[in-house]
Amino acid sequence: MSSSENNVRAARTPLVAVTGAASGVGALLTRRLVASEEVKRVLAIDDRRGEVAEAEWQVVDVRDPALAERLRREGEPADVLVHLAMDVDLESHPAERTAYNVRGTQTVLTAAAAAGVRRVVLCTSAMVYGAHPDNEVPLLEDAELRATADATTVGDLLEVERLARRARRAHPGLEVTVVRPAMLVGGVDSALTRYFESPRLLVVADSRPCWQFCHVEDLVSALEYAALEKVTGEVAVGCDGWLEQEEVEELSGIRRMELPSTVALGAASRLHRIGLTPSPAGDLAYTMHPWVVSGSRLHEAGWRPSWTNEEVLAALMEEVAGRHTVAGRRLGRKDATAAGAAGATVALLGTAALVRRARKARRRL
Repeated sequence: MSSSENNVRAARTPLVAVTGAASGVGALLTRRLVASEEVKRVLAIDDRRGEVAEAEWQVVDVRDPALAERLRREGEPADVLVHLAMDVDLESHPAERTAYNVRGTQTVLTAAAAAGVRRVVLCTSAMVYGAHPDNEVPLLEDAELRATADATTVGDLLEVERLARRARRAHPGLEVTVVRPAMLVGGVDSALTRYFESPRLLVVADSRPCWQFCHVEDLVSALEYAALEKVTGEVAVGCDGWLEQEEVEELSGIRRMELPSTVALGAASRLHRIGLTPSPAGDLAYTMHPWVVSGSRLHEAGWRPSWTNEEVLAALMEEVAGRHTVAGRRLGRKDATAAGAAGATVALLGTAALVRRARKARRRL
């Protein structure tokens, strides 16, 4: 290759920075980008050094205003910054988790604008559309965000979406792309993945759940598209199509337990309020109503998922095998060994007792 061809290639290949690069999706994306011929260099940012030796590491907290200086290498700013340093741990203290996520995103957007970064890619979730019985199936990217802050981390994600909109107005030279994955699977621990660790799948009576998954490998591929500016604006990502509840039960081999909505929501609210479960009652909506996305913008750009919903569900069932979760609370190894499914059954019988009590009360009225 001639020197002129090398110069042209260098001008077209971006310097990409990734926050949260030491673990999870951030580590997977960093590894993918360093192997890409379409990327000049990768600047890996985290509060600890990760294992991708080919990246240039900057050890810094994303809430530190000094981040703006770290986004420049030898006077050259990163072209694109993909922000993945988000706390989505179910066991994190909710107020501390929100403070980290919101302050981190604020700092990243401000630092990117100050450093001269052209584009920031944020990752939220398709959960921001909300799960509603009147949702279109599938939803287009420009559908209204109708979620509330009642479910785990959704309040944080809605605030990140608001910060993205505000950044576009406050920093006209900064482009912001938001990637919204469907239910993530692949080394992910969430209220929704724990749903499949239960001995029975809780189904709320008269609900119409539609299950759409997104394997982390497909999310990483979509984030690469966004980093390389092949898609812009708001971008939804997931497997093509969706599964009905009956299909999920057949494929997973887990039978259902059906409860009236008032009983299910009331019990979930009480259990969370007294600290027995990490998941608020709002999480139940995402197992009751559809929030399927079309992924049309990625498809128009030529992207296709590598995984089907059936394949992702099979991978999820393999991943959660041997785990026991009741009402969102995962039993420890000792609990699972001592009680196993029996302990989970007792908890479900307790819920069933609530149903019987409610029915008796209604008959007395």
